[in-house]
Amino acid sequence: MEENTQKKSGFVALVGRPNVGKSTLMNHLIGQKIAITSDKPQTTRNRIQTVYTDERGQIIFLDTPGIHKAKNKLGEYMVNVAEHTLKDVDVVLWLVEPTTFIGAGERHIAEQLNKTRTPVILVINKIDTVKQQDEILTFMAAYKDVCRFAEIVPLSALKDKNTDLLTELIFKYLPYGPQFYDEDTVTDQPMRQIASELIREKALRLLSDEIPHGIAVTIEKMKERPNGIIDIDASIVCERDSHKGIIIGKGGSMLKRIGTEARKDIEHMMDTQVNLQLWVKVRKEWRDSDLYMKNYGYDGKDV
Repeated sequence: MEENTQKKSGFVALVGRPNVGKSTLMNHLIGQKIAITSDKPQTTRNRIQTVYTDERGQIIFLDTPGIHKAKNKLGEYMVNVAEHTLKDVDVVLWLVEPTTFIGAGERHIAEQLNKTRTPVILVINKIDTVKQQDEILTFMAAYKDVCRFAEIVPLSALKDKNTDLLTELIFKYLPYGPQFYDEDTVTDQPMRQIASELIREKALRLLSDEIPHGIAVTIEKMKERPNGIIDIDASIVCERDSHKGIIIGKGGSMLKRIGTEARKDIEHMMDTQVNLQLWVKVRKEWRDSDLYMKNYGYDGKDV
């Protein structure tokens, strides 16, 4: 019991507008790829929980969907997940890009954060893209009065710059207490969920801009053979017949590329050989259907 009181443990939410690097930062902080990343906004759709443990204690990170203006029920679900998470955590990391322009989206997030008493650490990400490093002070000054920040940390998640400092500051604000997970736990996400997200990530990266927001991935079957090989059958769901043709590609070439790249990541994650079979289904306007959204894992009851 005495040992537990000497360690810190708590929940930390990553919030921000789409495409500011929340998933990339979380993957770097825990030292393993759990959340999928792409250069397209709104990549993360659900709240993803990961665990970092060292001699100081345990941080449970919650990577949230980007807060944005919702255009359909899926968008509303994503924003609700992100905003609801603020009530459940001990520390909030608000990620922004290095700029002096504070738009309506950032001001909306600041409004939400000013309603909480939770310590907020402003993370100015992507500083590797800043040519003159003294500009970073200008960005920090632009944001300092927008919210009651506990700390402001400029860093680069991609280049792993200042991430150790951020971890140190997170522990500073976490309460003392027992660990929530054993030290070997990295995520609470089931393997089926991680596999479906890795397939979706490859589709996001390989497909043209107009398609990715309208796709979901479902795992139809995941079964281990006696020899350890795992058979996975998965469906990529899209909203239009024309999109189905693009996802499959000429002679099945695009679907094969998505499957090959996803299989490599899934095998790395599961540390075993994987036989991945992909199909494509059309479900018109599924992002505005409560039933389809629930079937594809976006259930409002979880919010």
